[in-house]
Amino acid sequence: MRRDWDAVVVGLGALGSAACYWLSRRTGLRVLGLEQFEIGHANGASEDVSRIIRLSYHRRDYVRLARRARDTWAEVERESGTQVVFRTGGLDVGPREPTAGVGIDIGDYARAMAAEGVPYEALDAAEIMRRWPAWRLDDRHHGLFQADAGIADPSRGNATHRGLAAAQGAMLRGRAPVTGLASEGGEVAVSLATGERLTAGHVIVAADAWTNDVLAPLDVRLPLTVTQEQVSWFRPRVDPALFATQRFPVWIWMDEPSFYGFPAHGHPGPKIGQDVGGREVTPATRTFLRDEAAHARVAAFLCEHLPGMAVEPFLTKTCLYTLTPDRDFVVDAVPGHPGVHVVLGSAHAYKFASVLGRIMAEIVVDGGTPSALELEAFRIDRPILREASPSRTFIV
Repeated sequence: MRRDWDAVVVGLGALGSAACYWLSRRTGLRVLGLEQFEIGHANGASEDVSRIIRLSYHRRDYVRLARRARDTWAEVERESGTQVVFRTGGLDVGPREPTAGVGIDIGDYARAMAAEGVPYEALDAAEIMRRWPAWRLDDRHHGLFQADAGIADPSRGNATHRGLAAAQGAMLRGRAPVTGLASEGGEVAVSLATGERLTAGHVIVAADAWTNDVLAPLDVRLPLTVTQEQVSWFRPRVDPALFATQRFPVWIWMDEPSFYGFPAHGHPGPKIGQDVGGREVTPATRTFLRDEAAHARVAAFLCEHLPGMAVEPFLTKTCLYTLTPDRDFVVDAVPGHPGVHVVLGSAHAYKFASVLGRIMAEIVVDGGTPSALELEAFRIDRPILREASPSRTFIV
């Protein structure tokens, strides 16, 4: 019997929207995207105006994948005529002697970039403050600057992926929760809350915080941690031009607690957040309220290192982080269910969204991907994902 769809994508956030787009480019492929909420909702992690895109990573596989991600976004921009990536340069900055046991070794990032031929500059505190006077550092601090980093704009990227996918024949449906998956005779049966039952050659689960809910009918559960995080925007009390995209880079504070920030983009002022600074939640228990303890940590950091931003924010937004215990991605087929694929970004994947969607299309249609070497660390059956209570390391 003829199956209903060649590929069904569950979840239309960043990764699912990208997968629908890249699948829809394949001639004759029938593609369905399903979203449990309205399309473009703010319940997860994908809808905002700015995410960091960078080549600076702690491992060579990520650096290689980040390069392909940048090229892939450029291809989407050319096809759509919409700019998604805005180059600002990127600064990794922090103490020369990170917090013992939990700090971040900037040297790992330098070595990975050098091994992959990515140019960067090593800067001392004085040079950082000369280039970007908003910073307040001392001789205990240093940093790396990589000129190709910048902002990837989800409000543009997600809409572009979905718009191109629909224009190329993909059907995208909101308010269509998936309640069941089953492998049947070389196909995957998909049950919806509406009572519908569909069949597909392949199903791509891009459900982020809801991943385990979707996989439950297959008796699969990953050891995921979900946290409620927040970012805030500020109107600086110093010259706002210091934080313009042409003058201020995206940045990451390389210590624990780790913070990250952006120049003004999408809102009239710079943005900052703490990485993995929120409380553990579930999608059902999360709120959209500001976490005052997390905000106090951000405020203390700003007072010490970016005093021109040490004012009350004019906007704070929450989102969900969905973290594997090693914070590596999951990009793999479910063991025993070769037609069911999982793509999970572990709360640092927006920069990779388009290339991960492309990789899923390559795997589904071609049976393999040029990025196979980079995917080795992202297997769904890697040892740490089989442990009942794995140790957790969330720094990237």
